[in-house]
Amino acid sequence: MNAQWHAQLKLAVVAFMALAASTVSEAQVHVVTSGGFSAAFHELQPEFEKETGIKITTTTGASQGTGPNTIGAQLRRGERVDVVIMSREGLDDLIAEHWIVADTDVNLAQTPLGLSVRVGAFKPDISSVEAFKQTLLKAKSVTFPGSTTGIYMESKLFPQLGIARELAAKTTHTGVAAVAKGAAEIAIQPVSELLHASGADFVGTLPSQIQYISVFSAAMISGSNETAAAKRLLAFLTSDEAKAAIKNSGMDPVKPK
Repeated sequence: MNAQWHAQLKLAVVAFMALAASTVSEAQVHVVTSGGFSAAFHELQPEFEKETGIKITTTTGASQGTGPNTIGAQLRRGERVDVVIMSREGLDDLIAEHWIVADTDVNLAQTPLGLSVRVGAFKPDISSVEAFKQTLLKAKSVTFPGSTTGIYMESKLFPQLGIARELAAKTTHTGVAAVAKGAAEIAIQPVSELLHASGADFVGTLPSQIQYISVFSAAMISGSNETAAAKRLLAFLTSDEAKAAIKNSGMDPVKPK
């Protein structure tokens, strides 16, 4: 009787472990990330999936702005999202709108603004504020995303430099992809979006006096059906394992909060 009981207990444990493993393997986390963290996440995703057995579906979206595919716009039209990775400013907007599960938001990395030109093109002088200003005035076209850093440039930086009107007629919000195609002369974006961009040469970072440091953060979305898996992903993104990929993409890891 005792031997039979032990055999039944063993079978029950094996069945439970199999069920648990099946549950983990079937977990699928839907992540929406902004461009600034995309390179790092592309490197980290397969590591996380291999380590945990949790599958990730990834889409992209701007942290802020008025376009139809901003992260906020995707949430408002009912797209399934479990975790968001975006600028701190954009995440704070979502927190204010009650999209975020309380106390799940964590800071991941930071990166400065930089400038790139098309591969092989002349690399302009941006070593001082005045040199940067003259570079923008001389450029035939300038591009940058219309999200957090673009808002900073159009609402604060260009007016501060006294060149807002001159630049308005020659700026687009396409980003570095336009430079790679020859559709724009200069791209100004977070370094993590420029450093490994195909078809573009990185020139350098903006002068410290006018620099804008982007902080990228992550959090779990209210109503997620994958809370356990989402929390594991957030923990992984703030772990020591993630630091190398973050640095490789042109960012510096920061304290979670």
